[in-house]
Amino acid sequence: MDDAAGIRPGSSVEAGKFLRREAVPDLLMPTDLDIARAATLQPIGAVAAKAGIPDEALHPYGRHIAKLDGTWLASLGERPRGKLVLVTAISPTPAGEGKTTTTVGLGDALNRIGAKTMICLREPSLGPCFGQKGGATGGGRAQVAPMEAINLHFTGDFHAIGAANNLLAAMLDNHVYWGNALGIDARRIALRRVLDVNDRALRQTVAGLGGPGNGFPREDGFDITVASEVMAVFCLARDLADMEARLARMVVATTRERRAITAADLKAAGAMSVLLKDAIQPNLVQTLDGSPALIHGGPFANIAHGCNSVIATEAGLRLADYVVTEAGFGADLGAEKFLDIKCRQAGLAPAACVVVATIRALKMHGGVPKGDLAREDVGALERGFANLERHVTNMRGYGLPVVVAINHFATDTEAEHARLRSLAAERLGVDAILCRHWAEGGAGATDLARAVVALCEAPSDFRLLYPDDMPLAEKIRTVATRLYGAKGIMVEGRAGARLNEIEAAGFGHLPVCIAKTQYSFSTDPTVMGAPSGHEIPVREVRLSAGAGFVVAICGEIMTMPGLPRVPAAEGMHLDQDGLVQGLS
Repeated sequence: MDDAAGIRPGSSVEAGKFLRREAVPDLLMPTDLDIARAATLQPIGAVAAKAGIPDEALHPYGRHIAKLDGTWLASLGERPRGKLVLVTAISPTPAGEGKTTTTVGLGDALNRIGAKTMICLREPSLGPCFGQKGGATGGGRAQVAPMEAINLHFTGDFHAIGAANNLLAAMLDNHVYWGNALGIDARRIALRRVLDVNDRALRQTVAGLGGPGNGFPREDGFDITVASEVMAVFCLARDLADMEARLARMVVATTRERRAITAADLKAAGAMSVLLKDAIQPNLVQTLDGSPALIHGGPFANIAHGCNSVIATEAGLRLADYVVTEAGFGADLGAEKFLDIKCRQAGLAPAACVVVATIRALKMHGGVPKGDLAREDVGALERGFANLERHVTNMRGYGLPVVVAINHFATDTEAEHARLRSLAAERLGVDAILCRHWAEGGAGATDLARAVVALCEAPSDFRLLYPDDMPLAEKIRTVATRLYGAKGIMVEGRAGARLNEIEAAGFGHLPVCIAKTQYSFSTDPTVMGAPSGHEIPVREVRLSAGAGFVVAICGEIMTMPGLPRVPAAEGMHLDQDGLVQGLS
């Protein structure tokens, strides 16, 4: 264990006392917050020095968080890039997969074996934190810290993104109020306001009520901040200038003649950039093992591309020999978009791919209810393996070498581990490596780290799934048939006409961003495993001209989530010492 950032001796979660995940009643288990709070963190300057970042490049936010100076980052452009490692996963289940936890554990393990490594993650959204999913800083001994600060407001980046989005919305309505010189059709305003909490009551609203002094009444609504195109622009921009240019290209409305109205037409992009000038600098933190981590941006992996900022990834690649990053949800969503959108736009080429799976989740894909997952069931594991098999096959279709990370739970059995390893070897020709990073930090993932280094040393044959000049409908069909196992797509009514309009307007070269449920290869979240022969219905198409992709909405997707019956917020409070309790 790294003493510089270890568990404090005598604490309630001293090493060895929390190795029982899923093995004892919850009341006896320390939470991720307990474990994070028991760790001794290094000053952020020491973490930066480990990564080769000088003090003058830091803008500290307290003792354990800093932003990296944009001018200094620009000076790194002449350095060679390190190796990029993508961590993705099987289709998510209530049983849990642990993609972020594995990303952190692998980064720690690579540093332990002497491979200079930087971890790049997305920032958590307050919506899931106070809703159902919880935070997004990893778990157990494989976490980034300070956990509370990262999960709650962090450096204010999301608030700046929300403010920029809402400033644009205000300027649009203000333009209409003062005479509407651009001829905006109030029935065809595409931009919605945002906030970073779940609030279903705001999905559909009416704005401008209260008389002439308040503008013109119209239908409106709110999205969650992570679904805003401003977030996608923020995460795909190379620098401030590129961000402002992308913001200017955002299409926010049309005229009655269907002429697109952009943020540039409203003269809003400059002011939006002013709000984002500090936020665009990536955030440096550390893991519980003391590894440096950049956490920056956080778009949804269905309505957007679901990965951290290009700026942070590029910084990591110039500073380290290896960068470990993750993409949201399963490989069919996050990894596909990471590869076909982010890598396409930024000129990135991953050297290796890690697909995370748990015995529990595979048994759930094999038909076992969540309450019965603790019992050994090799047959269910074999049935559920089809989900992992398709994800691995898909990633190898991009020319990526793949290794499977088995994220260990205490209820796993040796027979289940052995069968998963044999299935991976016999049917896929890949290694499935047992990882104990949740309990042991980087020490529990060194076998995975050595396998990743070996994969990265092999020649890369990375290739995109489709070319730029393929028609948009064919791009959607290619993703659906080659990755989802579908027999085809069904483009519904207005969606087909909208695809034609987008191509006629000169945007046919853009990649597609398919928005569908994360729980299934189909658009039905209840269909687990690896369904085949289904159709993917395309019910709506949206142009994200600033971000640089076309969104195909397939099935029912909410851009403003609601809270569950019992939201996580109900269990949160401050104790008598002012410490947060109930954050997970």
